[in-house]
Amino acid sequence: MIAAGRRAKGADPIRIIVGATASGKERLAIACTWLANGEIVSLDSMKVYRRLDIATAKPCAADRALIPHHCLDLADPTETFSAADYVRAADAAIRDVRSRGRTPFLSGGSAFYCQALLYGLFDGPGADPEVRRRLEERADREGSLSLHRELAETDPAAAAKIHPSDVRRVVRALEVAALTGAGISVRQTQWDGFHGTVRAGVSASSRHPFVMIRLVRNRDDIRERIRARTGRMAAAGLRDEAEWVFANRECLSRTLLQAVGYKEFFPFFRGESTWDEAMDRLCLASHRLVRKQETWFRKFPAREVFLYPDTNMDQLAEELNRTAFRSA
Repeated sequence: MIAAGRRAKGADPIRIIVGATASGKERLAIACTWLANGEIVSLDSMKVYRRLDIATAKPCAADRALIPHHCLDLADPTETFSAADYVRAADAAIRDVRSRGRTPFLSGGSAFYCQALLYGLFDGPGADPEVRRRLEERADREGSLSLHRELAETDPAAAAKIHPSDVRRVVRALEVAALTGAGISVRQTQWDGFHGTVRAGVSASSRHPFVMIRLVRNRDDIRERIRARTGRMAAAGLRDEAEWVFANRECLSRTLLQAVGYKEFFPFFRGESTWDEAMDRLCLASHRLVRKQETWFRKFPAREVFLYPDTNMDQLAEELNRTAFRSA
């Protein structure tokens, strides 16, 4: 496991741009990175999978040609890819970017990966395939709420921090309890100083020095952007990509199958709904994801930047590189 550790002395802070789905973080990151002679390290749990590009909103070929991107396409869709795998890959990418005299920018919407990279992962047991399989089958059969109620009985502290619909984390918490006889919350003490953090600035206990920007938009703006982005995905071939996931769902990573962007179309491919209804489900799931991401990211020490529909991203990038990122 990746433990929390001391920051390297003299290391320049990494620059991080986070925000909810459809907030515009990727566009701003590209503008900031271009001006700063940098490279982008993706901070996204779904973009690590090869072949799946549309629903995961990977950067287009032109953007990847303009600015080097790291931590994309790291695993096949059939493989299990953990937060620990991500931290190792991101650490290596940050070292690589710095070794060439360039500036690492991290951008994405996976708060858990961001937390793991900055504050480490608890020293828990590795995954047990059989235990995990049984728990996942129960989640399919009984529903995630049933497992969450069990977690609330065995580890109330963990249950209070994990949303009942977050099947992956509920399963992991029950897995740790089954393997160790102790709740996962007991083993996560190095994150005690992280939860509830609202003070802007660099945490003294982070694995990397960092300066973080958190993008915020009002709900009506996000709603319109999600609807527009979903339409662009459909035009780019989302139906074919989602159908491939549906056809291969028995052998694909469970983490991938839980991601917003694919499971919402399964009823359509089973003949249980129309395409428009599936698109509406995707928009609704995206709205729910936004609320979850915003809750997580408010815990990080970050400067809040409010965006409007007419915000000029190039001008904002120049301003941020002069001000918020100047000391980085």
